Amino acid sequence: MSEKFTRIRFDRPRDHVARITLARADKRNAQDTAMLYEIDRAFTLAGTDPDVKVVVLAADGPDFSSGHDLSGDLTGDGAEVYPGAPLVHQDTQAGLPGIEGTVAFECEAYLGLSLRWRNFPKPTVAQVQGRTIAGGLMLLWPCDIIIAAGTASFCDPVVALGVNGHEFFVHPWEVGARKAKEMLFTGDLISAAEAHSLGMVNHVVDEAELESFTLDLAARIATRPPFALKLAKMSVNQALDAQGQTEAVRSAYSLHALGHANNLQRYGILIDPEGPAALRAGIQRGVR
Repeated sequence: MSEKFTRIRFDRPRDHVARITLARADKRNAQDTAMLYEIDRAFTLAGTDPDVKVVVLAADGPDFSSGHDLSGDLTGDGAEVYPGAPLVHQDTQAGLPGIEGTVAFECEAYLGLSLRWRNFPKPTVAQVQGRTIAGGLMLLWPCDIIIAAGTASFCDPVVALGVNGHEFFVHPWEVGARKAKEMLFTGDLISAAEAHSLGMVNHVVDEAELESFTLDLAARIATRPPFALKLAKMSVNQALDAQGQTEAVRSAYSLHALGHANNLQRYGILIDPEGPAALRAGIQRGVR
């Protein structure tokens, strides 16, 4: 395969099944911009290959993803979109100073990519172990099916950072409105069992069986006619859009940007400076 990746792996573990694996285990699969655009390139490879009918999204290491990599610049100067990446928006203006560049970058690399993957024209199955935190949910929630190890847990604690939640704001659809509020207000972890009871996770399995269960399910899905699979996926997504999901996501992102702007005015950086410590303390409390 001519494509070379540094943050992910891309392979074909079963007939008609492609797999994208997050490969920054030493960073708990924290997502820098390079990783996000490598994931997108891999989706494009799978999407343009007529032999691929289903895509699995997996991860190395003990945790699926610790979310956005916050080790970069948080001063509000807009980050650059990954060089050479195909743009979701034709004119992002990422790289401009202040909140203008930040909003443009996040609309592209965070919200834009999540919506793009949500509408990927083939079935996608996420295979999840360990913790999935904040931005990690922006990789899971665009997927059609989620399979979790029994020890998996999920949280979006970024209200502690002074914003309303991560950028792909589908929380009310994933866990219900009241649980979404508790999830956001407290930052508490949701166990795999509770996520299953809420309808966010399709199946909970022993970690030793996670890979085989996921691949077996993907292979079963791949026996169906590909165009019919595409139409079925579009039908469900269009039903969600009839409920206003995509428009609600875009509206919530405008409030997310307002949170960043408030932090930038008050503290000179995009997040509440006391937030990271509070976030880490909350996560360490574990699943209730």
